[in-house]
Amino acid sequence: MAEEMDPCSFTSFQKYTTKHLNLRWHLNFKSRIIQGSAALTIEVLEQKLSNLILDTKDLKIFKILVNGQKATFSLGPKHWFKGSPLEITPPFQLERGQQAVVEIFYETCPEASALQWLNPEQTAGKRHPFLFSQCQFIHCRSITPCQDTPAVKQTYYAQVSAPKELIAVMSAICDGDEPDCKDSKQRILQFRQKIPIPSYLIAIVVGALESREIGPRSRLWAEKEAIEKAAFEFAQTETMLKTAESLVGPYLWERYDLLVLPPSFPYGAMENPCLMYVTPTSIAGDRSLADGISHEIAHCWMGNLVTNKTWEHFWLNEGHAVYIERVISGRMYNEKCRQFAAIGGWNYLCDSIKTLGKTNKLTNLVPNLAEVDPDEAFSCVPYEKGFALLYHLEQLLGGQDVFIKFLHAYVWKFAFKSITTDDWKTFLYDYFKDKADVLNKVNWDAWMNTPGMPPAQPQYDTTLADKCTTLSQRWSKAKESELYSFSSADIEEMTPLQLIEFLSQLLLKDPLPLKHVQRMQDVYSFNAVTNMEIRFRWLRLCLRSKWDNAVPLALRMVTEQGRLKFTRPLFRDLYDFTKFRQEAINAYMKYKQSMHPCTALLVGRDLHLLQEELTAAF
Repeated sequence: MAEEMDPCSFTSFQKYTTKHLNLRWHLNFKSRIIQGSAALTIEVLEQKLSNLILDTKDLKIFKILVNGQKATFSLGPKHWFKGSPLEITPPFQLERGQQAVVEIFYETCPEASALQWLNPEQTAGKRHPFLFSQCQFIHCRSITPCQDTPAVKQTYYAQVSAPKELIAVMSAICDGDEPDCKDSKQRILQFRQKIPIPSYLIAIVVGALESREIGPRSRLWAEKEAIEKAAFEFAQTETMLKTAESLVGPYLWERYDLLVLPPSFPYGAMENPCLMYVTPTSIAGDRSLADGISHEIAHCWMGNLVTNKTWEHFWLNEGHAVYIERVISGRMYNEKCRQFAAIGGWNYLCDSIKTLGKTNKLTNLVPNLAEVDPDEAFSCVPYEKGFALLYHLEQLLGGQDVFIKFLHAYVWKFAFKSITTDDWKTFLYDYFKDKADVLNKVNWDAWMNTPGMPPAQPQYDTTLADKCTTLSQRWSKAKESELYSFSSADIEEMTPLQLIEFLSQLLLKDPLPLKHVQRMQDVYSFNAVTNMEIRFRWLRLCLRSKWDNAVPLALRMVTEQGRLKFTRPLFRDLYDFTKFRQEAINAYMKYKQSMHPCTALLVGRDLHLLQEELTAAF
């Protein structure tokens, strides 16, 4: 029987597994490197083990000890996205069931893909440098040798030496601090994560941070300049946590702290345990975008407790998190809100698949990622196609209450484990054994292994979406002579989420004539809106209509923040606006050093730069 492998990793999760990781790091902001060691406590799973392979990327390895004895090692050829395999030969053979400590002394490179080192001028306070990590998907290997696959979970302990004027936090519970006797300008902070987690959830942030208590188990971290607005924005965190617990069981992670990162952070949020990252683009001032926190809360169960075994099964993390997120919304507000969010998600999926191509195999719910960089495979498909499947099953199997009981059982069946779609499906059939005939009618192959839109569209309550649909249809059908009929009254009673949906629906249609978007600005003043979700869609609409005036606004948005959801589509739209293509490329070349490494790489490819130009960009 062939060994099961993770196509994004060099390591074997069937021959051995990491049980615990002990990190000793010294942060050097001047050189932009981490120096130190990683001690992996591994357990042998096969009969005899004479060597092991770990994932690394751009690490300088100095020495390796196995149970205190010197081991031989070599770094293999560098793969274009996986990095280099680190092959270690212990001085003795390891037996099945035996545990050994593999201690590796190393340092990172200044361009480590998991890290962004910010100069003081790139921060809100402008006085101190800032560091944050982003290990999802496979970037943990750039800050420590490890089994960088979600199939392996380990506890971890870290001792971090950082400048004493800065605050360091990790995806773990703080376990004390002490002076660094080797460097008087630094202090050592200790962190402990007692629940086994995959490597992609290891996280560290160091900067001039302040904190505010926003709940009995939640603290908000941010730079001073953002702390008050963020504390207001995320004040409902504890209510969301309690609602999630009522659905899927107790919260096990002790703390649920939030940290607002600088604008260059490439994602909307990141579900690191004990320290959830959030983008500043979600601070709208009216809590209209704060419901995104419930998605990350859902990950505390869906992803952090029950984890996709490889990134090909990413939908298990994200589809379930979206489902729970929307049930939380329905419980906190009303069912119409859940339905409205689901409609928005379906439209987002339509737009994404239109962009990716309906025959693109990366739009499969379970794609083949052999020789595919998971960063490039990232899209809304696992989120929204995954949600659509779960909501479809909810409707088939007896409604929300019935399906929530299944999800509760699913979490506690697979808690602390990493699983595949087959594991999920087997449990689904076992749980609903009396409804096997219903499940057999589901076109599983079309849902899982076929590109494009799902084979079935669930039925939604369109009450809150109807106003958005009516207005979008008016604009798309209006003749130039009818533009006078639009006024600010059209949107006076619409919520920010309805405005987002209105613009999203227009983006699914053919581009509006230029006169239409100009009139829309006259009556709705969208250029003045600071809600980033609205602004993003509005600028896309303008660029598609080839409105010159939108270009400076779009260029400002793509260079003042780095969220991939916004930055990549806007750069692609600017590239397609041939008249301003070179201006977009110039802006990228000017600001690429301020971008997160993943953002810079992916946008460079979107702009069709030559490989040698991309190499020069880093």
